[in-house]
Amino acid sequence: MSSNKKPDCFIISGRFNQSLGEKKNTVEGIGQVPAVIVFGDSLVDVGNNNHLKLSILKSNFPHNGIDYPNHKATGRYSNGKNAADFFSENLGLAASPPYLSIKSASDKVQVLLDQGGINFASGGAGILNETNKLFKQAISLSEQITHFTTLHGVFKQQLGTVQAQTYLEKSVFLIAIGSNDILDKFKGVSLSLQPESSGDEFINSLMVVLKSKLKTIYNLGARKFALVGLGMIGCCPKLRRKNPTGECNEQANYWSVKYNKAVKSLLQELKEELTDINYSLINTYDIMANFLQQPALYGFSEIKSACCGAGKFRAKVPCLPIAVYCKNRRDHVFWDLYHPTEAATKIIMNEFFMGTEKYVYPVNLKQLLEI
Repeated sequence: MSSNKKPDCFIISGRFNQSLGEKKNTVEGIGQVPAVIVFGDSLVDVGNNNHLKLSILKSNFPHNGIDYPNHKATGRYSNGKNAADFFSENLGLAASPPYLSIKSASDKVQVLLDQGGINFASGGAGILNETNKLFKQAISLSEQITHFTTLHGVFKQQLGTVQAQTYLEKSVFLIAIGSNDILDKFKGVSLSLQPESSGDEFINSLMVVLKSKLKTIYNLGARKFALVGLGMIGCCPKLRRKNPTGECNEQANYWSVKYNKAVKSLLQELKEELTDINYSLINTYDIMANFLQQPALYGFSEIKSACCGAGKFRAKVPCLPIAVYCKNRRDHVFWDLYHPTEAATKIIMNEFFMGTEKYVYPVNLKQLLEI
C-alpha cells in the first residue's frame, strides 16, 4: 500500500480505467471482474479480527497459516488459504485485503482499485447483530455493511457516480454468513428439544434480516452476488465431540438444510423484485456430504477429527499454539473445531467456479461473470 497522498481523482480514474481495460484476467473466457468485495464470517475473514482489541475470536497465531505463504498466521481460520482467497484466485485476482488493516479512507479506495477488492468479513460474525455480540467479539453483517457504506461514499466522491457504479456493477460480492447464527441460537441447548416451530421462526427471522441487508448492498451498487450455503454444521469436530456416539449432530444438520432452502427461496424472491441482479449459490452442504461419504474420491482419509487441536476428535482444545497438528493436512476435511482445511476449501471453491447445477444454483461463478 502506497503512503503517497492521492487527492487527484483523475489519477484514480485513470487507474480505474486500466483495471477494467488493460489489466488482463488470468481466467480465459470470462468477463472482466475489477474486484471481489467480501462480507461474512470466519470462512472468509482474512485478518479483520486481528484489529479488534477486545475480541478473543482470532486466529493470528500458530498453528494457523502453517501452509500459507511464508508459513504465516494471518488471521485466517485455516492451515493455508481460505474460501475468499480461492474465490479471488479463480477470478484471476489477488485476495481482497482486510478492510481494518488499511488506515485512511483514500488508501482504502486505492487498495480496492489496485488490489482488486476489499474484505469486510469477521470471524464469529452473524446475520443478527446479537450473534457473538458480547464484548464485541465480531463485526456483525450490519456493521460490515456500515463500513462498506462509508467506503462507498469516498469511492463515489473520488471516481464520480457513473464510474463508481460501473465498477461495482462489474464486481462480484461474495457473502458467507449464517453458521454462527445457527450455532449461537442452539449453543448449550439440545437441538432435539427445540420445537420445530421455534426453529422455523428463527430461520424466517434470519431471512427477513438477510434480505434487508442484501437490498442495502444492492442499493450501494452491487449487481452480482455469490453466496456460500451452510455446510454440514453438525459434522464439525466440535459437535461430534459433544455427541456421545461421536456421530454428526443431525439436528444441527437439519437446521443447516432448512437455512439453505430458505436462502435459495430468498434469492429467487429478490431476483423477482430486483430484476437486474444476478447470483450464484453454492451448495456446500452436499459437497461436504460427498467428502464424508466418499472421502478417498477427494483425497481424504480423516473425516471426523480436526487436524489441529487436542482431546477427542482434537476438538476439546482449540487450535492454539499448545495444541498438536497433523503432519498431512491434505488428508483431513477439518482443520480445527469448525473450519475446513485448505484442501477441502479449494475443492468447494473450484466447484463454485465451474460446477453443475447439482451444486451451484442457478449458475456457477463462471457463468455468472458472463451474464
